[in-house]
Amino acid sequence: MVTNDCLSKILIVPVLIKSVSGKLPLKFSASCITAFSLCVSPFPPEYIVAFTGYFSAKARSLYISSALRNAGNGALEWHIVPRENPASDFPSDFELVHIRQASPSSLLTLEDHPYIKRVTPQRKVFRTLKYVPSPEPAAPCNTTRWTQKWQSWQSSRPLRRTSLSLGSGFWHATGRHSSRRLLRAIPRHVAQILQADVLWQMGHTGSGVKVAVFDTGLSERHPHFKNVKERTNWTNEKTLDDGLGHGTFVAGVIASMRECQGFAPDSELHIFRVFTNNQVNTCLQPRNSCLIPLSSFCSCVVIMVSAIGNDGPLYGTLNNPADQMDVIGVGGIDFEDNIARFSSRGMTTWELPGGYGRVKPDIVTYGSGVRGSGMKEGCRSLSGTSVASPVVAGAVTLLASTVLNRELVNPASMKQALIASARRLPGVNMFEQGHGKLDLIRAYQILNSYRPQASLSPSYIDLTECPYMWPYCSQPIYYGGMPTIVNVTILNGMGVTGRIVDKPIWQPYLPQNGDHIDVAVSYSPVLWPWAGYLAVSISVAKKAASWEGIAQGHVMVTVASPAENDSEVGGELTSTVKLPIKVKIVPTPPRSKRVLWDQYHNLRYPPGYFPRDNLRMKNDPLDWNGDHIHTNFRDMYQHLRSMGYFVEVLGAPITCFDASQYGTLLMVDSEEEYFPEEITKLRRDIDNGLSLIIFSDWYNTSVMRKVKFYDENTRQWWMPDTGGANVPALNDLISVWGMAFSDGLYEGDFTMADHDMYYASGCSIARFPEDGIVIAKNLKDQGLEVLKQETAVVEGVPILGLYQTPSDGGGRIALYGDSNCIDDSHRQKDCFWLLDALLQYTSYSMTPPSLSHSHSRVAPPTGTERPLPQRLEGNHLYRYSKVLEAHLGDPKPRPLPACPHLSWAKPQPLNETAPSNLWKHQKLLSVDLDKVALPNVRPYRPQVRPLSPGESGAWDIPGGIMPGRYNQEVGQTIPVFAFLGAMVVLSFFVVQLTKAKSKPKRRKPRVKRPTYLQQQQQTTGKNPTV
Repeated sequence: MVTNDCLSKILIVPVLIKSVSGKLPLKFSASCITAFSLCVSPFPPEYIVAFTGYFSAKARSLYISSALRNAGNGALEWHIVPRENPASDFPSDFELVHIRQASPSSLLTLEDHPYIKRVTPQRKVFRTLKYVPSPEPAAPCNTTRWTQKWQSWQSSRPLRRTSLSLGSGFWHATGRHSSRRLLRAIPRHVAQILQADVLWQMGHTGSGVKVAVFDTGLSERHPHFKNVKERTNWTNEKTLDDGLGHGTFVAGVIASMRECQGFAPDSELHIFRVFTNNQVNTCLQPRNSCLIPLSSFCSCVVIMVSAIGNDGPLYGTLNNPADQMDVIGVGGIDFEDNIARFSSRGMTTWELPGGYGRVKPDIVTYGSGVRGSGMKEGCRSLSGTSVASPVVAGAVTLLASTVLNRELVNPASMKQALIASARRLPGVNMFEQGHGKLDLIRAYQILNSYRPQASLSPSYIDLTECPYMWPYCSQPIYYGGMPTIVNVTILNGMGVTGRIVDKPIWQPYLPQNGDHIDVAVSYSPVLWPWAGYLAVSISVAKKAASWEGIAQGHVMVTVASPAENDSEVGGELTSTVKLPIKVKIVPTPPRSKRVLWDQYHNLRYPPGYFPRDNLRMKNDPLDWNGDHIHTNFRDMYQHLRSMGYFVEVLGAPITCFDASQYGTLLMVDSEEEYFPEEITKLRRDIDNGLSLIIFSDWYNTSVMRKVKFYDENTRQWWMPDTGGANVPALNDLISVWGMAFSDGLYEGDFTMADHDMYYASGCSIARFPEDGIVIAKNLKDQGLEVLKQETAVVEGVPILGLYQTPSDGGGRIALYGDSNCIDDSHRQKDCFWLLDALLQYTSYSMTPPSLSHSHSRVAPPTGTERPLPQRLEGNHLYRYSKVLEAHLGDPKPRPLPACPHLSWAKPQPLNETAPSNLWKHQKLLSVDLDKVALPNVRPYRPQVRPLSPGESGAWDIPGGIMPGRYNQEVGQTIPVFAFLGAMVVLSFFVVQLTKAKSKPKRRKPRVKRPTYLQQQQQTTGKNPTV
């Protein structure tokens, strides 16, 4: 909740909420539940009117009134359904309207209003549990709830895994430690592990900071909390209490005052119960919306902390809103500083296909086996990134309470302090760890000597530093290649809004060959709220086409923000930051070694419903990983690099690249349509020597209708706009060579060239030139199984085709009907060997004997057996397509867009030596860690002892929020120092003794007696006496 005096408040939201900028449901963390039944029924004549932006209640009412007056039906009865919740005071992008006897014409007139986006009927969803879950530990499951339309069907072969996703739960309980005999127990109190007690002893306990927890609620009389200021219920369940325990756990990590201590026990808790006991987020439903745009939160100095999701180790799996630049996205590690397997990985995918993703997560911290408050009392251990996010939220709360001048604390300054103080984990790349592991004490030191300024994330670009800068460091750059794009985030701690002064300046270091690279920069025209982007494109200058070496330079950026105090000079605050750049350049590789990946024709969810390529994965039905070589095709990319290929990404139409530079164009899982100009150019390019490899996927309109699903958040049915791939569009592209894919849908295991293979929801080749090579296999008809739950084996299904075009010097074409064997998402058995063989064929015209002489070779199909697939009638692909646009109900191609043109920065060379080591902790201006005094305390170490089997892990300490240290450090260090001291003393005496024995004995000089004494002695025979 944001109040009118939000500029003086700081709220931390530690769990995932939905970005209201999206049209379709986004991925959430939710706890695993049992099977449920779902019933959908029409609501009374109510309609959801969605607007094109966020408007006040009065403006929304005027727009609806104006639209309905134009309907010409003066007798039409309607009214706006009032909202009885605090969010009704804020701008919104929809209204719920009751229209009595609404006609189709009146609804169409309503939709025609320029500020109204769409009108959809209101529905009611009834959901009940079928059975009660067992008390066993929660098993991993998927993160999103959907109800599938198709009947359940079983695979003919057991799957080794159902998904890389770790669960539909907010968390997953950890039980693996109890079955292992550890040398030490799991650390018990994460706040003390991160040395929060150092700040506690200084008197900082979160006082004066407000924390909003959007989760499953909190019981009123929980003994761990003393400062719960507000509890509100946004669900359809008549309770404020937590029925699952996750909301209580999150609140406990932040603010528990006893037993399992939280970071900030004196902070103010505001509890928003937005998830039901069935993990349904009814906060998203129109009659009860509690959502405010993220930009509104952040502009009111609300610090957003969010989990990045539990869909690791797959890349490109970041959850919303943690992937937004103005939100602190948190990943998880275990207590041995290993990245948790469940923690989602970057990059962000909003920027695809034309750009490149940003670095996320921002920071990582403990998220495995963390202890927090139990649902009623006591403590429990949980794991997940939604466990790591309250750790950071609690740390942020505690840090905010340490700053005397609270005006310095804002979303940008807090993120700057966290990432500048983070400690980098060795051997881990930036899309896994972000800026590193949370360091609470260093963040405190930075924040308490902070001056408002701008900074960059990442703070430097080093394409030679592996593994941290993966994937940039995995491939050198060269002349003629696609520009390397690095998407940098600008954090503006000076104000909620800002701008870049003039233009960024490119300054190459001449002694380090900086003039061998060209740099182009694009950036946010306005930095709001608190952040913006800086896209840096790097290319090699023509004079370095045959040169190899390292080139360096830097980009200078000046950021200005309006000064809150008008007495400031010029009324603005300015900050200049430097972005160092270091790249490795190699001579341009030969054409045969260069592979171009077509990214432009890959579409993903959101915004549209693009289904998974493997229909067996019913618990994860959306294709949402970006289909990029650095996300779900990462393993394929790494394999190609290890084989010596150079892989580049095409983020523009086919008309925008020089085909003479590349040996093979690789199209995988394409969902987009093609411009007519693209089809023409590709034919010309292949006639001139370019080769083409296509990995397709299933497309069947009957199956597409079967796999629609009802989304509980948006209350709508979603129909796929394509299949796994857009086969009709691919057929248009390759029809000139007499080729086509079918709408058959096949699955099965087989052997090809002595390699075990698995065909996962692929299509077949329907038509192929008679002089081509076609390989066929016996597969199961999966389409028949989906539609009728019947099993049938089809013999001789054509799945692979190789063709040499007839033109002189023409290229080669290879078709394969399934991409799952090179896709990391749900790959059963990889077929990288097949990709190698196809590249040998397309790049070097070397036909693999294992394929050309295979017993599975058949005559090419003529396409007369069955009709070719047609596009789904009434599909809405034009809404999300870069190629199509609506035209009188029949979509047609848009005008071909211009190719991207980069404006290269004019260099301002520097005749000075570049820094040798770019990796340092980010330095913020005027930050001196030595000036921030800390009390003389020892760092906390957890008490260690083995866990016994079945032990709950409870380690409750009664009383107080600041317990004494239960560690063994004092008892261990005293004997150690005593022993070391004794050894030093003993060594000293041994050395001295050795020196004494090794010296030669000096003989005493003999004194010659006087002559008269000798004579006297001889006379008397006695010695003289004195």
